[in-house]
Amino acid sequence: MAKSPSHTFGQIIGNMIELSIEPLLFQFAQQHGLYLDKEGKRPARRGTKVSWVDSNGNKHDLDYVLEKGGSDQRIGVPVAFIEVAWRRYKKHSRNKAQEIQGALQPLAETYRNNNPFLGAVLAGVFTNGALNQLKSLGFKTLYFPYDLIIQAFGSVNINAQFDETTPDSEFANRVSKWNSLPDERHRLVRKQLTKSHMAEILRFMQSLSLSVSREVILVRIYPLHGASFEFYSVEKALSFIDKYDESNSDRVQFLRYGVEIHYNNGENMKGEFMSKQTAMEFMRQYHLTLDKS
Repeated sequence: MAKSPSHTFGQIIGNMIELSIEPLLFQFAQQHGLYLDKEGKRPARRGTKVSWVDSNGNKHDLDYVLEKGGSDQRIGVPVAFIEVAWRRYKKHSRNKAQEIQGALQPLAETYRNNNPFLGAVLAGVFTNGALNQLKSLGFKTLYFPYDLIIQAFGSVNINAQFDETTPDSEFANRVSKWNSLPDERHRLVRKQLTKSHMAEILRFMQSLSLSVSREVILVRIYPLHGASFEFYSVEKALSFIDKYDESNSDRVQFLRYGVEIHYNNGENMKGEFMSKQTAMEFMRQYHLTLDKS
């Protein structure tokens, strides 16, 4: 069944939002030695969609994923999940926020040892409640208000202002006019979107950089005999656990290992383990995915 002109025009706006943010993510990936996965063919996966499966076996189709160690032929370790959404009406904003939450939170839990960045690039009309809901759950948001979209499309003399009373004939005219524009005019719309919102974009990208560039600055090991030991590299902490004598008669009976990993961006990970094998496995996972080579 053919799409309505209003739906097609909405897709045009949504595509412009994605195409505005995509070059920034691609450049970021190159600068940080990451792989940016997006919709399209990739030998490492089936189909054209970017899909990840959570620990419950549920598949989630996503817009962008940044991977450490990924390539066209190899699926890497996810370090960032980023969704893009455009909504015209306030009444739809809360549902969209919940949809993004429902897609990314299970993946964040599944890959919690990687502590992936959760990002939402939103455009149009979103309530403060919808935005705050995502922020309260640890999402970093980049929001393009509707007025910015109207201004960007206005730069090529296309009226992006509409409501539920706008007739399909008007949408059809706008779609026809858009399709008749040369590519350079489409690029101008994308340029206007980013240019007018650069401060917010830079804040979002800085948050992303802090997340994926984090380095271990302190590893604290506390075998639960009472004393704790601190190290400034994963290697030294691993060596300590490997050589630690759990049967030392000068101490009370060994209970478990406590592990804290602290990062330069203020984040930290904690865990308690009943054996040295599980404690070392926990730290190796972080060492492989987060430490710089």
